[in-house]
Amino acid sequence: MDLKDKLNEDLKTAMKAGDALKTSTVRMLKSAINNAEMAKRKSFTDEEVFNVILSSIKQHRDSIQQYTKGNRPELVAQEEAELVILQAYLPAQMSEEEVRDLVKKVIAETGAVTAKDMGKVIGKIMPLIKGRADNSLVSSLVKESLK
Repeated sequence: MDLKDKLNEDLKTAMKAGDALKTSTVRMLKSAINNAEMAKRKSFTDEEVFNVILSSIKQHRDSIQQYTKGNRPELVAQEEAELVILQAYLPAQMSEEEVRDLVKKVIAETGAVTAKDMGKVIGKIMPLIKGRADNSLVSSLVKESLK
């Protein structure tokens, strides 16, 4: 089952169960996918749908930060609840230790030594972890390793 089919099934299930939060979150995600497809004038593959999901997750994280700064706990709670639903569509997440091991391996492969080599390391790691680890975690671990 592809991601769009899974979203449709999850929407039906949420509507039948009367789960307003999940219904609205899945509808929002489907709308974002439809808008992106119309902008590109084509039907998206699972990878392209996955990229829209990642983008939506990033937007929710940014909103959480802004609402926290603005002292809006009710909006933070709403965004966090939606974020949990969106993250269910991501593949299994890597642990910090797994990311740390991957960073060490890629640093050894690229021969990176200083912070100037960070771009080479990040460039090799990102395709390997896409959607399975937080980009800020990867960035901080690379910085830590290349002092």
